[in-house]
Amino acid sequence: MGPSGSGKSTFLHCAAGLDRPTSGEVWLGETELSGLSENRLTRLRRERVGFVFQAYNLLSALTVQDNITMPLRLSGTPVDQEWAEHVVERVGLAERLHHRPAELSGGQQQRAAIARALITRPELVLADEPTGALDSRSGAQVLSLLQESAENLGRTVLMVTHDPVAASYAQNVLFLADGELVDAIEAPTPAVVSERMSGIGGR
Repeated sequence: MGPSGSGKSTFLHCAAGLDRPTSGEVWLGETELSGLSENRLTRLRRERVGFVFQAYNLLSALTVQDNITMPLRLSGTPVDQEWAEHVVERVGLAERLHHRPAELSGGQQQRAAIARALITRPELVLADEPTGALDSRSGAQVLSLLQESAENLGRTVLMVTHDPVAASYAQNVLFLADGELVDAIEAPTPAVVSERMSGIGGR
């Protein structure tokens, strides 16, 4: 979290290997990213990182099922049917697999995007304002799914958000200001996050 221009998106892009830091190192597990070629970075992102964006980024011409399994097809990896069924069940879209994105609500589209992010069993899921376009009920469902991904599926979720309620679903909240880490909270609550954000916004 942090004010506009604090470096949140840059931080996310560096963590994903989309941007190269001008100094320092970025590690995903045992792999240091800055020394990898673009081809190796692309393969790493495809196999080890899942992305969830505010705009969903679903392909309108494909069914929900095809959107979810797209990362596997791009990498030439067979679909693990048992895992795919588990992911679809957890996101609550088993009855919607043959629909197109336009036939889904915003919350359902975002849940499809989360399923797509999880289908490759990534080590890291990056979520950029994943509830920014959703109503409070759909947003709560999406945040619960991300939380479950971390706690029950063993994924690491790194989320950028402006919403103190969304931040309260995390185990830790990091605060950025002017490109620097300035504060952190463990076991956050919406009230505490709001209070810290107010102080950081006034720096």
